[in-house]
Amino acid sequence: PDDFPWMPNIAFVHHVPPPDHATFYCSSRLTLNVTRRAMAEMGYCPSGRLFEAAACGTPLVSDAWPGLERFFEPGSEILVASSADDVTSALSLGSDELAAVARRARERTLDEHTADRRVDDLLAALDGVAVGGPTAGAARASHAEA
Repeated sequence: PDDFPWMPNIAFVHHVPPPDHATFYCSSRLTLNVTRRAMAEMGYCPSGRLFEAAACGTPLVSDAWPGLERFFEPGSEILVASSADDVTSALSLGSDELAAVARRARERTLDEHTADRRVDDLLAALDGVAVGGPTAGAARASHAEA
C-alpha cells in the first residue's frame, strides 16, 4: 500500500492502536467498513469498528452481510454499499444527512450495543439454559449490584 498512488486527499494508515480509535473515527467524515470474507460468510458477526465509529458519531458505510439489519437499520442508521458507485453516492451526501445517519446509529449503539447490554444478553441466555448449580439469575443480581 505504501507504493500505491494515493490521491492527495487520501492517507493510508497501517494500523491505529485501540487507544487512538476514537480520535481516528472522530476525524473522519465517513467510516468505510469492509467485512472480512470469513466474517461475512459466518453472518451475524459485525466488526467492532461499526460500534466504535457509531458511538463516536461518525456515519458508516458498509458492505452488506447476513444479519447486518439486526444491528443497524440500512439506509437509516448505516449506509450499505455493494459497489464503488454506492460509496461515491454516500460520500456525496450532504453534511446534514450524514449527521442524521450518524446520530441514529449512535443512539442505537448506546441503547443496544454497549458492553453492559451484552452482559445482560449473555446472562439472559444463560438463564435459559441453566441446569443445577449456581444459576445465571444469581450472576445477573451480582452484575446489577456492581
